[in-house]
Parts: sequence; structure tokens; C-alpha cells
Amino acid sequence: MKTETSESLKDRWEALIKESPKLRIRDAATQLGVSEAELLATDCGGRVTRITGDWTQVIKDLTTLGRVMCLTRNEHAVHERYGNFLQVDFFHGMGQVVGPDIDLRLFMNHWHHGFAVTDITPEGDRQSFQFFDASGDAIHKVYLQKESNYGGYGVILNKYRSADQSPTLTVQPAAAPRPELPDAEIDVTGFQDAWKAMKDTHAFFMILQQFRVSREQALRLAPEGYARKVSTAATRQMLESASSTDTPIMVFIGNRGCLQIHTGPVKNIKMFGTEWLNVLDDEFNMHLRDTAVASAWVVKKPTTDGDVTSLELFDAKGNNLVIFFGKRKPGEAEDEAWRKIVADLA
Repeated sequence: MKTETSESLKDRWEALIKESPKLRIRDAATQLGVSEAELLATDCGGRVTRITGDWTQVIKDLTTLGRVMCLTRNEHAVHERYGNFLQVDFFHGMGQVVGPDIDLRLFMNHWHHGFAVTDITPEGDRQSFQFFDASGDAIHKVYLQKESNYGGYGVILNKYRSADQSPTLTVQPAAAPRPELPDAEIDVTGFQDAWKAMKDTHAFFMILQQFRVSREQALRLAPEGYARKVSTAATRQMLESASSTDTPIMVFIGNRGCLQIHTGPVKNIKMFGTEWLNVLDDEFNMHLRDTAVASAWVVKKPTTDGDVTSLELFDAKGNNLVIFFGKRKPGEAEDEAWRKIVADLA
């Protein structure tokens, strides 16, 4: 438990911002040795309001906001998608938001803290709802746009305003990841047989759990012909090929509490310096710290509709950063244009 007062933390944050005015809150929290949620809480009673309640109901109420921008990220990849919250459903601790624009998978046991935030920007005040896990890491953020329903924002804020608006927040250390079993302790034959017998890509996660295999380890142990390592430069090549051929793709970026999906074209592919690879389109933005990609794999999974191919990226710790698919729906065969793009990756 941290003993630093909220005043001293806020003072240190303000001093840091004076030194680096463009520093983002996530990076500021890292430099200050605290979580993002703890840093945000120091301004409760100011531009930040703590909210609490049944998070499933909060998410359902987000349907009243109209067009918004949803942001989900992990340490090295950011997914920003514009649109409306439409169909929202929950079942067995999981949820989904399904629409042509906002498409989310939600893992509710990781939703612990929420805030309504007003940021001061050169374009004016910017309102958002921001959600965090027990360790204070960001799960999901929803930013209002000019055409959003600001009255609805106020209704949600007042409905879920917490009685506790203290500027301190107690967080828990993040749980250590389950250690990876040595390859020699894995039933590789059983694992490979289960992989080849898949009828749906969603079964892959259950197979990993069944055989206690981590995701990148699974690609190392894949049946022959089902996973191949490619250059870490493959992501830019794939995006530029999809852009030039007008091939729609799916982009999955997530964390413990939320997985966010873009389905559609990618057009404006840009590098910022040597570190960040970006998609900068009107309705979808992706920011990938290209220098953090330690391995990239082309992966094949069998389904009742034929093989489905993905490009999967991992950091040096084996954390999955992004997964790319060709655009498809259940009952449809994979797009041949997408297959050609991934087949051409070196």
C-alpha cells in the first residue's frame, strides 16, 4: 500500500507536465511509479469524478451517448474506433458490444474503477468515461465527440457518481502471469490433434487452457504447416498491401478487461519516426509501437468454413499485442485477397 499523499503525487505530476507538456498520463504514471488510475484520482473534486455501480448497467447506458470514440490499449498497441454503442449483451461474467463500428468483448471480473473525466485541450473541453482494473491499469475509455449526446453524459455521471470523491485510490498489485510450462511437459501430440480438429477459431483459447500452453508457445508447438514465423516488418507490409488492394481486414487489440475489434478497410498507413506504426483513418486509428514487436507469426486455424489465417504479434515477454484477420463472418470462406497478402509475407 502506498503512503504518499495525494497532494504530493499531484504536485509531482504537475511538475512533470511543466517539464513535458505533451506527456500522456499513462507515460506520466510510469515515470512517477504509480498506476494511471491513482494519478487520475488525485483530481477527484476537480476535473475528475469517481463513478461506481454495476458496470454492466453503466455500459448499457453508454448506448444513450450517440457517436463516440472508444479506446482500448495494451502496453504497446492502441485501438481507437468511432461509432455508436448498439447491441449490448452480458452472459456468465462476459459481455459484448456488437455493431458495425463499435465491436467489443468484455471480461467483467477485471472492471474495478471508473471515472468521468474532463480534459482541457486546445480544441476545448473533452469529456470521457474511463475504466480501470484492480491494479489501476486502463481497460477501456469512451470519449465524447462534437455530435455526442452531452445531456446523456450528465445523466450517466449523476446516476453513478460515487459518494467517495477522495483524491486517493487503493490499487492491488497486478497478478503475475501463470508461468509457462516447459515444452517437455506439454502433451504436444494431443495439443496438435486438438488444433487440427478445430471447427471454430474461438475453440483455440479453450485448447490453450486445456493443454496449459501459452499463446506464443502454442505457435512454436503448432502442427506442421499451421504456424510460421515471419519478419517483424511484416505488419507494415501487410497493412500497405491491404490499403493498396482495398482488402478489408479485422484488427483485434485488447487487455485483461476488454478486446476491441475493427472490421473494414485501412487506408492511411504512416510511420512516426522509427517507433510508431499507425493507421490514421476517419473512423479507425491504430498506434503500434513497432520497436516492441519481438515476433510475428502467420497462423492457420481450421473451421467448418475452411482454414482461417491470422497475423499475430508478440512482445519480448510473450504478450500478444495485435491479431489481424481478413474480414469474414461465420458461414463465409476466408477472403482470397487476404490469403494472398499473408502468403506473400517474408
